[in-house]
Amino acid sequence: MAVNAWRKGLPGLVVATGLVVAALVYALRQEPEPVTPESPAVVNQGAASMAPHSGARTPPPPPRATPPPLDLTRPPEEVPDDNTPKVHPVDLQVIRAKLPDNLYWRMGAPTQDPAELERREAESRRWNDLYGKVLSADATVEQIREYYGHRRQVSEDFITFSTEVLSRFGDVLPERDRGLYELSINMHRTRLAELPAQEQDALDRREAQERRREAWRQGLQSP
Repeated sequence: MAVNAWRKGLPGLVVATGLVVAALVYALRQEPEPVTPESPAVVNQGAASMAPHSGARTPPPPPRATPPPLDLTRPPEEVPDDNTPKVHPVDLQVIRAKLPDNLYWRMGAPTQDPAELERREAESRRWNDLYGKVLSADATVEQIREYYGHRRQVSEDFITFSTEVLSRFGDVLPERDRGLYELSINMHRTRLAELPAQEQDALDRREAQERRREAWRQGLQSP
């Protein structure tokens, strides 16, 4: 898998899945509003049509209570706003202090810095170009080792990052978020298990390509 998909695919999956799961959980947790069999207007209208006509005067409604004067010496009470963004329980600064060299900060940490975004894009293109050489059997042995070493480091670091998050904040994380971190760990463990065979396959393809090239060169040199 290309590193661009590697870097972008997982955060995209986490964000998109998190939003969908959040929406479902929000919908499922909403209790239905009580349904009134008849609206007050219908009930009142029916009651009025059935009431006998009478000459007695309707007693006036009781006087409304006068609200207490506004106390300007006290600060106004904050009205809770359901639309206010909730603070996520994961403190990334705590994780960064524990794992300062983790590749998550270079590849997946949230940022709006244009220079950082440009750097990530350039790095992604470099790994994609190298992956293209690996697929076409044009990469050297050193380049193959470099590429799969990078993929190995990415998975190991993302496992370490997610494990640290769960260890420190797992008890306060929403269930859906905890599940996504666990999913990330399992995905990267699966990829780590697949890397040795993929690397060896790339080396074998390169060796076969070199043999074909050598045979072709010898064919040109033969009388």
